[in-house]
Amino acid sequence: MAMAIDTVRYRGWMGGGLNEARGQAEVEAQAGAGADAYAYAAWRERLYGPIREAGVFAWDRMYGEEYAVASCIRISPALRKEIAEATERLGVVYNRTLQMARLGDDALFEALGLPSETWGAVRVTSSDAYPTVIGRFDWAETADGLKMLELNSDTPTSIVEAYEVNGRICAQLGLQDPNAGMAAHLREALQAAVDAYAAQGHAVDRVAFSALDWHEEDAGTTRYLLARSGLTHARFVPLADLRVFEDRLCEWRGDTGVHEPIDLLYRLHALEKLAEERDEGDGYPTGAHVLDLMARGRLSVLNPPAAFLAQSKAFQALIWNLHEAGEFYTAEEHETIERYMLPTYMENRFEGVRPYVSKPIFGREGGAVTLYGADGSVQEKDGEAQYWEQPMVYQQRVELPVVELETEKGLEACRLLWGSFLIGGRASAIVARAGGRITGNLSYYVPVGLG
Repeated sequence: MAMAIDTVRYRGWMGGGLNEARGQAEVEAQAGAGADAYAYAAWRERLYGPIREAGVFAWDRMYGEEYAVASCIRISPALRKEIAEATERLGVVYNRTLQMARLGDDALFEALGLPSETWGAVRVTSSDAYPTVIGRFDWAETADGLKMLELNSDTPTSIVEAYEVNGRICAQLGLQDPNAGMAAHLREALQAAVDAYAAQGHAVDRVAFSALDWHEEDAGTTRYLLARSGLTHARFVPLADLRVFEDRLCEWRGDTGVHEPIDLLYRLHALEKLAEERDEGDGYPTGAHVLDLMARGRLSVLNPPAAFLAQSKAFQALIWNLHEAGEFYTAEEHETIERYMLPTYMENRFEGVRPYVSKPIFGREGGAVTLYGADGSVQEKDGEAQYWEQPMVYQQRVELPVVELETEKGLEACRLLWGSFLIGGRASAIVARAGGRITGNLSYYVPVGLG
């Protein structure tokens, strides 16, 4: 599906105060394609160099490839408003379903595909007012309106891109940032979650933010949230320094030989991965022990464990099943589901009827996704090796709109995916990704201006 999306390309910003950094590149660009690539590279460095040097966003390139492009797209105020309204409305639906599901029996958790090690922990939440503290809905803009593809409720990324980079790029281009002022949402939601755990009687004095310290995106995202949280007593702890010691999760302080207990952990580490983790030496199920600490209230975590329920794409099938049966939801909630969600099932009800997609229940970044025609023929398939062993859901297929972007490879026709953050139950910043029909790990980040 092709849609008219206004793209601000680097050639449109040759004049004015921005020309000083590009004068030579502009001259060189007259010589042909190679010089034009040089001009684009110079312009891209003009945009992202200062942000990278500030230590805010070190992953504008990933795996040797361009990730953040120097093109910018515009979003209309009307679409921006609709994405926000849809985000909050679906947040209510998800939360209503989650608060019911987390009190269900183990058979429900098994049906949703949750590892058995997580079943005790996922009953725990910081607040029953929202499904997750920091989540991100992914949206397709279609001829039938906005359609939600999935909710990233456990360990969403693209946070720095949405809350920091987008505003800096818009400022350089003289555009209005659609996310202006929204970084405050992160601080408010994180502090409210800590306060909620404290009100439940949990200790929250020793707070750690943890991720793989060698992974630029994960570590950078986690450090950014730490800085934005306002939790002055919190610290960054690499995942490699976490230990279970005397029935507590601790930071191993190699300099002193001390195990420092942790009361509350923000972790950019998926719960389904944690469930599988064992000590390399003796095979002890460390991950299961940590999940048990969560279940017994000896460790509080963000996002709360209950958010992991909503991460399962089988949860979408549960919502659609209840909706289709006319059960559980209010009339307004049924209308929200019908308007913004796609039919999703645990079994294939689409073959011979309409095009569809299969997705692993805990897949990420387009992993193990397959696109099918109505006759069941494979039309596109993810090429990565991960997630193929997981149970699949089947969802009605929609086409992402096409946007033309200038990149290091030249002019590319890409498929556009909108992300919209749900922060403590409130619609917040948006982010745009563009790539193939399957939005994978190497899809582009695209800045967005309002207007």
